[in-house]
Amino acid sequence: MSTQTLFVFGTLKRNFHNHHYLETSLFLGTGYTKNKYAMYSKGIPVVFSSNPISHIHGELYEVDPATLKQIDMLEGHPDWYCREQVEVMSETNQIITAWLYFYPIKKGRLIRSGIFEYQG
Repeated sequence: MSTQTLFVFGTLKRNFHNHHYLETSLFLGTGYTKNKYAMYSKGIPVVFSSNPISHIHGELYEVDPATLKQIDMLEGHPDWYCREQVEVMSETNQIITAWLYFYPIKKGRLIRSGIFEYQG
């Protein structure tokens, strides 16, 4: 199985506490989802697909099958978060198909910007 492209928007991003899962993965740059979704946060961000509010901003990584399997376990795919492919506009204005983890329900407060940052 070949590498896959993963789009992360929360605690898997650089300088966040779960980024160590992506230490051996190739960072492809930043981007945002082509379609609009809704981001909510109750300490941990979730993206809800049925509410087109904003583009979700995050980072793109090339991941190997073992890394993707590890992150699936972290995210509880498919029982908690559900991984789906979306189109992401990269910082170089290329549309890239990547995996994104969606959450099935709205949880926490709405983040209208679509950008998750630590709430110190």
